[in-house]
Amino acid sequence: MQIIPLILALFLSLHGFQKKSLSPGGALTAFLVGYGSLSGGLWAFGNTLIGFYLIGSRATKYGKQRKAKLEDGYHEAGYRTGWQVLCNSAAGIAAAAVWNGMFVPNSVHAWILERVGLGVGTGIVYGETVWCPLDKQIAEGWSRALVFAAVGHYGCCLGDTLASELGILSRGRPRLVTTFQPVPPGTNGGMSVGGTLASVFGGVLVGVLTGLTLVSENARCRDDWSSVLLSTLLWGAFSGFFGSLIDSLMGATLQQTRYSEAKKVILQDESKAEGPVKVISGFNILTNNQACPVSFIPTDFLTIRRSTSYLRCAHRQWQGSCHGHRGDDVGEMTRPEEMYFQYKENP
Repeated sequence: MQIIPLILALFLSLHGFQKKSLSPGGALTAFLVGYGSLSGGLWAFGNTLIGFYLIGSRATKYGKQRKAKLEDGYHEAGYRTGWQVLCNSAAGIAAAAVWNGMFVPNSVHAWILERVGLGVGTGIVYGETVWCPLDKQIAEGWSRALVFAAVGHYGCCLGDTLASELGILSRGRPRLVTTFQPVPPGTNGGMSVGGTLASVFGGVLVGVLTGLTLVSENARCRDDWSSVLLSTLLWGAFSGFFGSLIDSLMGATLQQTRYSEAKKVILQDESKAEGPVKVISGFNILTNNQACPVSFIPTDFLTIRRSTSYLRCAHRQWQGSCHGHRGDDVGEMTRPEEMYFQYKENP
């Protein structure tokens, strides 16, 4: 068992519980997710999770007095439950688990996956000086796809968090994404210029953090640091915006927003109405906790789809049937990873 990831996960989960950012169940879930992300062969997964948690927690506390006036039942420190923690990390921890299962055979992830009959080992062992996790040739692009899946997921999560927590503080009234009509701040599906910019910025932060971690921990990534940083930054920015847009569309249609005309505040899912209540938008199909994981699915799917789109030609490249390129520097190799190692040995 790796000691440093264990200590970090324990410290952060206890810190969140002490600061009332996490419920008891939230702290336990955060510990498990934290250790699973931080352990293994790649720090990028864990550092991205930590960055998302710290920035998101700070954004939740920012402007607390004004938020309390706009939302009924507002929690100053967030007080996230285990379900909320899992909703915001499920795809990220899944990507980390599969990546380590594929490329770090002595990791706890590989051990667990093998025990449950889901062994995904590729026979390609990760080395910090051997190959960059974003290289498209490794395991038919799955290393790159899984790292980008984590970037896309946390970029979507942080973008949505900043859009919600900072967008509600915008001076201008947000507009409902489906009708473009002005709605009260805090309305599900409401978008503002400030909130949209915050969502993009959140994705950028995730992308930059992941890119910097990869460059700092991997020699091969440092050889092409500008490409690594640019790719993670752009994908993070897109994920932040796209994820926030999807969440707004779902919020405006599948979540019901209720407004207390007596209190002049937006009611939460668990709020008990007192006095006249006005339904602003949406149908009562999903709660906020249910909508969160559903809204992340399109972004995560698009990430993997985009990152592995070249696979249709990867197996044919050595035959010269992909864009007329045969890969003359590497010879006739039948596997992309073999092409990569041959190229590195004989550039």
